[in-house]
Amino acid sequence: MDAAPPLPPPAIEQPAPYQVSYGLVTGRAAAGTRRVVVSANGRVLASKPLRGRRFTLRVDLPTGELTVRVTNQDSSGRGSARVVRNVYGLPAAGRPRVVRDREDRRLAQRLRRLTRAYGGTGAFYVQSLTTGQGAAWNARARFPAASTLKLAIAAAVLEEHDGVPSPGSYVGGLLREMIIPSGDAAANELEVWLAGSTSAGSHVVNGLMQSIGMTDSIMYGGYEVPRSVSSRIPVRVEEQPAFGVGKYTTAVDMARLHRAIWLASGNRGPLREQQPGFTASDARHLLWLLAHVRDTPKLDRSLRDDRGVHVLHKAGWINAARHDTGLVFWRGGVFVTSVMTWSPSGAGPGSDILAGRVAAISLQRFRRLAR
Repeated sequence: MDAAPPLPPPAIEQPAPYQVSYGLVTGRAAAGTRRVVVSANGRVLASKPLRGRRFTLRVDLPTGELTVRVTNQDSSGRGSARVVRNVYGLPAAGRPRVVRDREDRRLAQRLRRLTRAYGGTGAFYVQSLTTGQGAAWNARARFPAASTLKLAIAAAVLEEHDGVPSPGSYVGGLLREMIIPSGDAAANELEVWLAGSTSAGSHVVNGLMQSIGMTDSIMYGGYEVPRSVSSRIPVRVEEQPAFGVGKYTTAVDMARLHRAIWLASGNRGPLREQQPGFTASDARHLLWLLAHVRDTPKLDRSLRDDRGVHVLHKAGWINAARHDTGLVFWRGGVFVTSVMTWSPSGAGPGSDILAGRVAAISLQRFRRLAR
């Protein structure tokens, strides 16, 4: 008697290539499958008996860049596999959830002293998205936005695009160029793609920001090409930089944007509610891009050698202003942080040092509170 043919490989829905994953593995197995096995970077993470054909597993993924393999096995143990490359693993404790925020006064005092000692005007907003505790100072002061608002352009483009653009496509390539090396020309081209011109594209981006509560941010035209964070954590204006007309944003608004994208990656939050074209897959892809940003160390300045800590961020700078904003994932959870600086004489490495210290102190505090 001839041996039965091998099973076809499974159809995998999550994780997907060029997206982050919190460990959810879903899909449809081939007929005759009796067990599903999940491995990452060659290590088996889960093996589950299967009834029917649909499967859903939650696994503890290694963090960072991964290749995930999902294998069907029949009753004799024979199997076939499908491989998903370019997955960025994040800790299960960092899965999106909605928490009530509250001020951590000890953290607020320490970070306020640090920020006020900066030579120019500074601002910060930081909040654990796992517990809700956080702190802020000067978080509603408007700063020149520089490249930070490219993240809002990316969200508007993904909301408009039908599905996650492939890396080799026109839009997919421009998104990578705009976010990872922070290309100005790519940002302008994407605004034109959105609405026909940079000014019309800016109007679309502004509408998206307004819809999620970013009331102190403006995308003002294109870039020059040379060559619901809630109110229980007090946010005020302590010092307002004077910089004239142009793109602007605040520490709290940028924290809102990062938090909204993170929530959307779990099919929650204001971006999913107010911008239905921005899907959970779009959010997971945008977080994947942020995980690959190439920039002078800022928020990650003191965290690069901390094993298991991953900083997904978008910086921005011009001569007088230097910022970094993003999400910091660690084994115990995730926090959002936004640090902004301005100095009329020029914002330099001291800004990056401040951002790194704010992130490191916040991580130390949240780790201690989690014990």
